[in-house]
Amino acid sequence: MNEPMRVVGWNVNGLRACIKKGFVSFLESSGADIVALQEVRAFPEQLPPEITDSPGWHASFFPAKRPGYSGVAILSRTAPSKVETSLGDARFDDEGRFIVAHFGRLSVASIYFPKGNGKERDNSRVEYKLDFYRAAFDRLDQLRRRGRVYVLGDFNTAHHEIDLARPKGNHKASGFLPVEREMLTQLQNEGWVDTFRAAHPGQPDHYTWWRQFGDAREKNVGWRIDAVYASPSAAHRVTNAFIWPEVLGSDHCPVGVDLK
Repeated sequence: MNEPMRVVGWNVNGLRACIKKGFVSFLESSGADIVALQEVRAFPEQLPPEITDSPGWHASFFPAKRPGYSGVAILSRTAPSKVETSLGDARFDDEGRFIVAHFGRLSVASIYFPKGNGKERDNSRVEYKLDFYRAAFDRLDQLRRRGRVYVLGDFNTAHHEIDLARPKGNHKASGFLPVEREMLTQLQNEGWVDTFRAAHPGQPDHYTWWRQFGDAREKNVGWRIDAVYASPSAAHRVTNAFIWPEVLGSDHCPVGVDLK
């Protein structure tokens, strides 16, 4: 896979619902070679054959054990040489948050990082969230020693104040807690590149998720929590990093990179 490529990620907020809103048309018009999905919220057998058995796409899924919850997938024009889904810890694997498709020396991960707020919105899952980050990137660090790695996912954290519309009111909210933001800083210190911010430094008002009330999307009151992170060798191949807020069908929008 040495030709120019496009890799796209999207938290679809329920793939069955997104299909009803035009996902298949998006898939064909996106120009993507690989599409990484998060929050699929379905078992493969619950999905139509145009997704699971399309002649144009190879589909790999990793659902959560709990029905209607979480789940990740990777669709690719070329069949992967290998797919892995386990982080070796049932706490993480049971929630269906991690899948990596290997294409020779190229690895593409689709990851749905946890929210930290918990059922009572008391930030009770922050520790779990940070443990998941570390476990995922410990595995990805191993992969980047052998080749190029792209991590497409809903990171559920806005890194800097520029990455959300209203930072002042969210410093105590999961998704913008100092300890969560510090984790992203740590990852970047370890060499991982936030491809969109590297390509568009200092540009405000670029968001990937909006609340589903208060006309948040129309007013662009959002958060940039979906991203493509690249290993150092992979970052050199990026020719364009983009966000597609005009694409509807979920409360998130697609993000991606073009590669040389």
